[in-house]
This record gives sequence, structure tokens and C-alpha cells, in this order.
Amino acid sequence: QVQLVESGGGLVQAGDSLQLSCAASGRTFDRYSMGWFRQAPGQEREFVAGINRIGSNTRYADSMKGRFTISRDNAKNTVWLQMNSLKPEDTAVYYCAADGSWRWGAVSTQLSDYPYWGQGTQVTVPS
Repeated sequence: QVQLVESGGGLVQAGDSLQLSCAASGRTFDRYSMGWFRQAPGQEREFVAGINRIGSNTRYADSMKGRFTISRDNAKNTVWLQMNSLKPEDTAVYYCAADGSWRWGAVSTQLSDYPYWGQGTQVTVPS
């Protein structure tokens, strides 16, 4: 198993940048593809970005392409989400998650493939 703790959320203005961090426990972090998801009030949790085990493959939701960047450092057991040009519609609780399948190259966008979740961090971008 892996335990995940997110940090870095906050209140920012439209157009600002924010970097979220996700620290993982354990010595098997490099076995997990990692994902960032978000959930706005009254909405379903949605995929934001994902990265494979060694960081060679990434995927993004269409609305985040070009604005968000996911990265990881397996030596530090950490995955980041750099968010630029933030918009009010980016307001949500952001969650870090680990893919339980130990898949190698592909990155899943499906919530059901991620059994391990952090507690979430709030990002608020006022309109």
C-alpha cells in the first residue's frame, strides 16, 4: 500500500499559478502510476493529469492541456501538479491518487483504477 498527502492548495487570483505536491509513503512509489483528480462542489470527481511509473508518459484532460504539468521524482517519493493560468472553473478539491495495477507505460484516466487516495487540497480561484 501507499499513503498519500497533498499540499500546496490555496486561494489565488485568476491568471495566477499554483503548484500542488503529493508526498507518498513507503519504498514502492516507483511501482505506481500517479494521477491528479479534482472535484468541484456538486460535481463528480474528474481526471486532471496522470504520469506513468518512470515519468516518461503523461496524460491530461483536454481542458488542462497547455496549462497544467504533472511531474514526479521517485527518489523523493513526490508527484507535483504545476497549474498555470488558473481560472475560476479550476476551483475544486484536488486529489492525488496511485494506480493499483502497477501498469508500466500507460496512464489510466479512470477513477476505478486508482485505489489509493490522499485527503485532498482545496484550490479556490474567485471569479
